[in-house]
Amino acid sequence: MNQRRHVSRTVVECSLALALLAGMTGLAQAQPQLPPAELDRLVSRIALYPDPLLAQVLSAATYSDEIPEAAKWADEHHYLTGNALAAAISGDHLPWDPSVQALLPFPSVLETMAADMTWTTQLGDAVLAQRPDVMDAVQRMRHKAQGFGYLRTNAQVIVSTGPYITILPAQPDFYCVPVYDPAIVFFGARPGYAINFGFGIGIGAAFRPWGWGGVRIGWDTHAWFVGERPWGRTWANRATYVSPRVFAAPL
Repeated sequence: MNQRRHVSRTVVECSLALALLAGMTGLAQAQPQLPPAELDRLVSRIALYPDPLLAQVLSAATYSDEIPEAAKWADEHHYLTGNALAAAISGDHLPWDPSVQALLPFPSVLETMAADMTWTTQLGDAVLAQRPDVMDAVQRMRHKAQGFGYLRTNAQVIVSTGPYITILPAQPDFYCVPVYDPAIVFFGARPGYAINFGFGIGIGAAFRPWGWGGVRIGWDTHAWFVGERPWGRTWANRATYVSPRVFAAPL
């Protein structure tokens, strides 16, 4: 009888192990792989954002389930800016990933992401599964916009030339979110069309707990850094990854 129970328990344990392995295999097989044209479409809405803001958006998109509530909070606190906003973010002990909280000073960006959750989720999945390809897609779209004469240095941004196009705020820590129609700037549909910019948003030292002040993109290495630390969430570690931020009381 005992031997029979032992055999039965062994069979159950083996079955559970096989089921777990099958589940892990299924998870690995579920990793999305999108072609260049689809990646170009995904990044077209944000490809012309200044590099630091773009890095924060790409990071936050991987936590797409947190975006709607964050967008709601940002809208409810849109009247706050600077140190007062940073204090409110810190004081509310918000549960979202630091990359999502980093976008709270930009209600319009969070609203755009929350308004099309299918796009936001697809973008986040692509970042997790194909980060180098996503970054290459951004560069392709920037080169298109620059080639048509739409992307150039102005009072709001400094645009570089070369194999890798960088876009940085003309005034450090002061971000103007570009507003443009991808169907125009990437296809030259309307000569003389200008990219518009919204109100500028100051991101000073009070926002460093959320990585600002040390955000940059290494286009040649397909990496970006937030708070001067490499951001490394992937499809494989998405369940356990913790964003490299150090929270502290706002200055």
